[in-house]
Amino acid sequence: MSLDENALDCLFQKARTPEKWTDRPVPEETVRALYDLVKLGPTSGNGSPARFVFLSSQDAKERLRDALSAGNVEKVMTAPVVVIVGHDPLFFEYFSRLGADPDLRSWFAADVGLAEETAFRNGTLEGAYLIMAARALGLDALPMSGFDAAIVEDTFLTGEGWRANFLIGLGYGEPVETPRAARLAFDEACRIL
Repeated sequence: MSLDENALDCLFQKARTPEKWTDRPVPEETVRALYDLVKLGPTSGNGSPARFVFLSSQDAKERLRDALSAGNVEKVMTAPVVVIVGHDPLFFEYFSRLGADPDLRSWFAADVGLAEETAFRNGTLEGAYLIMAARALGLDALPMSGFDAAIVEDTFLTGEGWRANFLIGLGYGEPVETPRAARLAFDEACRIL
């Protein structure tokens, strides 16, 4: 089974990162439907280390302001929803519920470096799934770095022990008028061995 051109356009070919947001809200049901898609994406050992904090109130986004680089303030404050994409360094504690190989837990519990590396890598992967799932549901997504992770963690993640990776603005963007930026050609970015 493969996607038709319309679906490929929605996900890749015509999808664009928004420059400005409309004021159309993103309902909680859409946020929940979004996660229901994201959680189905594959991760190493079915570890599912990503953790998402959805900031939908203006108050919550204001609490993020001091962590943002100047170039991201307006993008965040005007987005209907901002997602803190993070990961749980202790993701392996859920292995018994996720049906993972029982021996995997001991590998990660005994090696903090391996656990952090695996959580970061797979959490990043799940953040990318979130972008694609958002597009599939008709939302626009604006991924961002350019923030102080320590402030974000102290403000939003302290009680959880989660680590911040990047931010994603979600909503309905105004049509993008600027041309798409260039991309590398296959021979510049790929090798077939």
